[in-house]
Amino acid sequence: MPDFVTIQALREDVLAIAQEAAASILEVYERDFDVTRKDDASPLTDADLAAHHRIVAGLSRLTPDIPVLSEESTHAVPAEIRRRWPCLWLVDPLDGTREFVKRNGEFTVNIALIDHGVSVFGVIQAPVTGVLWHGAPGHGAFRRDASGENAIRVRRPAHAPLRVAASRSHRDPRTEALMVRMGAVEPVGLGSSLKFCRLAEGGMDVYPRFGPTSEWDTGAGQAILEGAGGALLDPRGRPFRYNQRDTLLNGDFVALGDPALPWRDWL
Repeated sequence: MPDFVTIQALREDVLAIAQEAAASILEVYERDFDVTRKDDASPLTDADLAAHHRIVAGLSRLTPDIPVLSEESTHAVPAEIRRRWPCLWLVDPLDGTREFVKRNGEFTVNIALIDHGVSVFGVIQAPVTGVLWHGAPGHGAFRRDASGENAIRVRRPAHAPLRVAASRSHRDPRTEALMVRMGAVEPVGLGSSLKFCRLAEGGMDVYPRFGPTSEWDTGAGQAILEGAGGALLDPRGRPFRYNQRDTLLNGDFVALGDPALPWRDWL
């Protein structure tokens, strides 16, 4: 079981792996690239695969006793095997491939450490800006950029108008209806797991999501958001847990900067 001392010892190496993956992504981003489609019709590029190989190799060297579950390798790991893993790295090598293809810069590298279903440490790297966020529940969250590293906190208490994270690629009628019930809101469009980072540093208040996401989309963001004082909850108010089911698809959720917000009234 990885305690916080262990996480602290691994932290800089994991951050370096995320940055190396980001560099691999940028090599592809800066040239022409092909886009293929996976079985679920989601896009796949050479950048996804390059980052995947870099991360899996790096984490396997760093912690050979902890398996790595990446979006690009889940097809090779049967559920009955992975569910026996008490601890694992949960990875999205390139979160926001649609944003990558649009070349709008709103994509990330996500790495989370999962211990008995709980996301205990998360790293999110934004390749285009070079900004990196990391955090652990109960131990804080941090933003690292060219000016250095600073602790971050959610906006608490939140106040109107609430700043609501709205996906650039996945806006839907349920989200629009929820924002109507919330009253005075300021929708903010942003792609990938950058929404969790913006919540964690107090730039947004609520991120509702109805529709398809996978566990690798939320694992790192949850650890950072909880480290900053926020919460990621299912519609029954339960924190998300990982690698507990045969499916890796998430259900609906609401991510909150201020957990005291009356989110149940909006659903």
